[in-house]
Amino acid sequence: MKKLSLILIGGGDRGSSYLKYLQNNPEKFQLVGLAEPVKEKREYLRDLYNVPADKCFEIYEEILKLPKFADIAMICTQDKMHYEPAMMAIEKKYDLLLEKPVAATAKECFDISDAAQKNGVKVLVCHVLRYTPFYKTLKAFIDSGRLGEITNISHTEGVGNIHISHSYVRGNWRKLSESTPMILAKCCHDTDLLLWLVGEPCKKVQSFGTLAYFCEKNAPEGAPKRCLDGCKHKDTCFYYAPSLYKIDTAEVQHFRAIVANKFNPTDEEVDEILKTSPYGRCVYHCDNDVVDRQIVTMQFGDDKVMSLTMSGFCKGGRVTNIMGTKGEINANMENQSIEFYDFATMKKEEVFEADKNFDQTIAGGHGGGDAGIMADLYEYIANNNPSDSISDISVSCMSHLIAFAAEEARVKGTVIDMAEYTNNLK
Repeated sequence: MKKLSLILIGGGDRGSSYLKYLQNNPEKFQLVGLAEPVKEKREYLRDLYNVPADKCFEIYEEILKLPKFADIAMICTQDKMHYEPAMMAIEKKYDLLLEKPVAATAKECFDISDAAQKNGVKVLVCHVLRYTPFYKTLKAFIDSGRLGEITNISHTEGVGNIHISHSYVRGNWRKLSESTPMILAKCCHDTDLLLWLVGEPCKKVQSFGTLAYFCEKNAPEGAPKRCLDGCKHKDTCFYYAPSLYKIDTAEVQHFRAIVANKFNPTDEEVDEILKTSPYGRCVYHCDNDVVDRQIVTMQFGDDKVMSLTMSGFCKGGRVTNIMGTKGEINANMENQSIEFYDFATMKKEEVFEADKNFDQTIAGGHGGGDAGIMADLYEYIANNNPSDSISDISVSCMSHLIAFAAEEARVKGTVIDMAEYTNNLK
């Protein structure tokens, strides 16, 4: 078995999550270099994966100016920091595992796609939901023909109230100027899923959404700018940071490491950082400007109509209702249930056997998606054996384009014709 070598650019949450696959599959991958600006994280990953000290760098430019010394470059930086390292790595002829979104603008997405084609390299975008047993089963069932022709899809991305407060109100994805629109940052997973499940191009897009709750007008009377500045509402507020980040769930424990900017922080370290970090601010007094709810309506092909709802006002999880000419599917990823109602028999049947070992949250590896994409990456690069989940970078760009169009439609209050929109980009 050929062992593939990796370099990692960005050793934070997503990068370190993908590397967990190496711990159980050391025969497939070896980490041989990394670039991570946070010293504690860099040294932690260096020691955990036995990376040579002279191949560990603070900035990505240092590792990418070296002659190519690995098979694959993993680009797992923040959203607006994907483009430059991706282009540099492609020029060095690295195959890429590229965290979503591909880039912060449509032009940059297509630049990366064009550069990959020019240099003959493979770019696998981390649309990890494609690689979960759950969505693989859903895709296979649709392709079997039992559903008939798809007529409607209603898909909900339930971000969850804790996740939205952590990432999109207090965290790194709270401001358009520093990140990307919510519909791209969070839901390019979902536009990719819809494109993959339907197998036809998106032709029209319309969208509505706003930021209406996580803003100053909804702050309780007398709420201070920071939670630890004597907030009298601490016992009743869902988002009181010192309490929220001590909730004993996998998701919250996962977020704690991001708050402290280090792996495995103590309660004391979290409490101390909340005094000064953005994560200690009142959710009603932050500088966030991304939407906290949005809906996108789309036409795929000539006659398939669907909606994508994004909301932070829920427990969290994805739910998909698919209507076809021969039956109806109700798929709930949180509950690990795919139920099919057959028009012919007028009976319901479960078509997915859940693996209870999978945590469906980001903390648990996206229901097997993080491990699934690494397994498929190996087969794709080592054996040139792409799975049904693998998509070319050009396909990923088209799913991103739906998100870019949705944001433009939301801001301008219009319906986007995707053919015209695409032509205007050229």
